[in-house]
Amino acid sequence: MTAAEQIQDQVFPAPIKTVEAGSAAERAGVRPGDVLLRVNGQAVTDVLAYRHLLSQGKATLEIARPQEAPRVMTGVPGTAQDHHRLFLPTAPSLDDTFTFSVEWEDPGLEFEEVLFDGIKKCANKCDFCYVHQMPRGFRKSLYIMDDDYRLSFLYGSFVTLTNLSENDIRRIEDENLSPLYVSVHTANQDLRQDMMKWWRLKVKDPQAVQIRSMIERLEQIDLYTQIVLVPERNDRENLDETVEYLSSRPNVISAAVVPIGLTSHRTNLPDVRVFSREEAQDTLRRLNVWRRQFLAERGTRFVFPSDELYLLAGEPLPSEEEYEGFPMLENGVGMIRDFLTEGVPELPAALPEPRRVILGTGTLFAESLDRAVEPLRAIRNLSIKVRAVENRTFGKVTTVAGLLTGRCFRHAIKPGEADLLIVPPTTLRYGTELMLDDVSLDDLRAELRMDIRSGGSTLGELTRVILQGAQSSGPQFGMSAHAVKDTAEPISVQVAEQNMRGQA
Repeated sequence: MTAAEQIQDQVFPAPIKTVEAGSAAERAGVRPGDVLLRVNGQAVTDVLAYRHLLSQGKATLEIARPQEAPRVMTGVPGTAQDHHRLFLPTAPSLDDTFTFSVEWEDPGLEFEEVLFDGIKKCANKCDFCYVHQMPRGFRKSLYIMDDDYRLSFLYGSFVTLTNLSENDIRRIEDENLSPLYVSVHTANQDLRQDMMKWWRLKVKDPQAVQIRSMIERLEQIDLYTQIVLVPERNDRENLDETVEYLSSRPNVISAAVVPIGLTSHRTNLPDVRVFSREEAQDTLRRLNVWRRQFLAERGTRFVFPSDELYLLAGEPLPSEEEYEGFPMLENGVGMIRDFLTEGVPELPAALPEPRRVILGTGTLFAESLDRAVEPLRAIRNLSIKVRAVENRTFGKVTTVAGLLTGRCFRHAIKPGEADLLIVPPTTLRYGTELMLDDVSLDDLRAELRMDIRSGGSTLGELTRVILQGAQSSGPQFGMSAHAVKDTAEPISVQVAEQNMRGQA
């Protein structure tokens, strides 16, 4: 019996967004707004399970057409509360159902969401968890502690594996959900438990917290791993031990090493600190020994330090070749080098009219960005300044560009100071012009009295925005796990399918 067959017969209604013209679903009378209930009599938890059931050949889909239920009246007639009586809506009825079948044919359905049963939550209370360091007052989605292996497979988000049940593990194996992206942090089990502090009541299977056992259990699944380094905890000799273990496992493709990131909101949290320059330099020296050894023996460097580690150490970034295809860009490994890969295009001698441009970015990247745009300063009529924006929301200790908010730019830029302000694309909510604090670029345009645009994902694209005022392509990356929690529009199942085809 497969893991999917062991799922309890619960219903996870999946609202249908669109129906492809001429498809089997359209011929069967399915309409947008209808709901998928079951496939072959089984509950369907997500788009992966849906596709897996279809891949078996013949599939019968059970569809419901929601009917608005009668409203329910509150209050008690004839009492003092009578004037407070209200008609409250109830959940739509799903009793009106019908079925249709397909055989080796795509039904032609696109769903509103990728996950039908909700996001699987984290079982840990890590010392370095960003959710625990969030200030109050943000939208609810930013406080969701997601740890969902399905999102790891679809979008490359990192998971700890500690919340997996035996059915989850068997499903990963049965459906070959490979690769997965795993937060290991350390191969020392006692140290890992001390750093991650999983809640025993949230752990479904005691074996799931045993990181070495889990990596070895999932031997048929390719794993991209990450190590979030905390000074004097899992660095130095502990880091060597972890790299040595991970490199010994054939299914571990690579390991990213990322220094801890902090905010100023750490009330009632353990005392931890960021890396000093000397500690970052020592970490890179250790990792470079491993990288040279792995390259000589295996043809891959295997372990990849994040950009932040190089910036903290004051060391030059590796070449494009050394990133070996940038497999973990969204984890901050190679973002700057990838940004610089498309260099500055041919530049005009002058602009037709004077233009004052400010490039706003985090304090960590400001110096590198300033050097990158130096050639543009030779253009007449162009005044270009790089502004290191202090983080007024998360605190000075937060130096990365992606966590800047509208409040930060309000404090860093004076109204009318420039003609054009360019913000990092990573500051914007997926598919929108909204920042983390829900301040929109239109809000900032009105308050700062200047044009404001996203800077694009490459130096070449940034240059075109500066010179032409062109609209950038938006976020550097495609759909992500954050978008599943946070997107303003329903997530297209087609995006998930594209990711799935990319793994084939």
